[in-house]
Amino acid sequence: MPAITASMVAELRAKTDAPMMECKKALTEADGDMGRAEEILRVKLGNKAGKAASRITAEGVVAASVSGSTGALVEVNCETDFVSKNDSFLAFAKAAAALVAEKNPADVAALSMLPYSQDGFGPALEDVRKGLIGKIGENMSIRRFKRYAGGGKLAHYLHGTRIGVLVEFEGSDVAAKDVAMHVAAMKPAALSQADVPADIVDKERRIAAEKAAEDSAAAVAAGKAAQSPEIVAKRVEGAVQKFLKEVSLLNQVFVKAADGKQTVEQMLKATGTKVQGFTLYVVGEGIEKKADDFAAEVAAQVAAAKKEEDKPR
Repeated sequence: MPAITASMVAELRAKTDAPMMECKKALTEADGDMGRAEEILRVKLGNKAGKAASRITAEGVVAASVSGSTGALVEVNCETDFVSKNDSFLAFAKAAAALVAEKNPADVAALSMLPYSQDGFGPALEDVRKGLIGKIGENMSIRRFKRYAGGGKLAHYLHGTRIGVLVEFEGSDVAAKDVAMHVAAMKPAALSQADVPADIVDKERRIAAEKAAEDSAAAVAAGKAAQSPEIVAKRVEGAVQKFLKEVSLLNQVFVKAADGKQTVEQMLKATGTKVQGFTLYVVGEGIEKKADDFAAEVAAQVAAAKKEEDKPR
């Protein structure tokens, strides 16, 4: 039997998108025949991995792994809510979070190459991912992760499997847990007003300016005097400042405030707690989901069939 080389395994993997070890097994079974090995993989995996690779993964889960002052939050995506409840998929997501916390990979690519075996797939996390694609029949991907290991205390909160929060803090464990739950509910954009990303602020300023311009034009149309540029500028800035208070964690009204007025910052001060940072992941946030138009799909199939029938014989 010819020797199965690494280049042969790589070539078959590129053709089929199957896990590395499955490629090696197929080549061994086929005595090194590339074509036969590809057929073996198609029979075994149904060619699912290759077909699934381009499909949108907007569902999934957020998983967390926390041990002492080291912790990680990971979002792993799949195509349907049904698969997001699959035990193998959930185990894969939890393993990814644990690997991030323990091994500190630089990025998703580095994380994917870390040693891990599951469900007979391996020896790397990436091989398990591709193996599960073939086994389950859906595309899945590791989208992002955040790791904390700065020496501060950590609190985390998972709202089901779709929303995850990790908070780095000093002080009260109870207060920090409450903050994590608050973040999941209110979804602040940043810790403080100064931390809100510039692109978000710029967008809000443009919206406020357009709204002020529309109001001014409407006033003129109604026979009223147009507002001066100075007043318009103040209105715009006032709207931006109001927005910043609404989206910064410390300025938000604490969800458990007894008086309905106490801010998160005031609650933290009262409990002797300081939040140094937080991460919020919401599954699929920012991913454009494909809306399948069944009627259009059927119409396209009927049109294609009719076109085929009308071809001259």
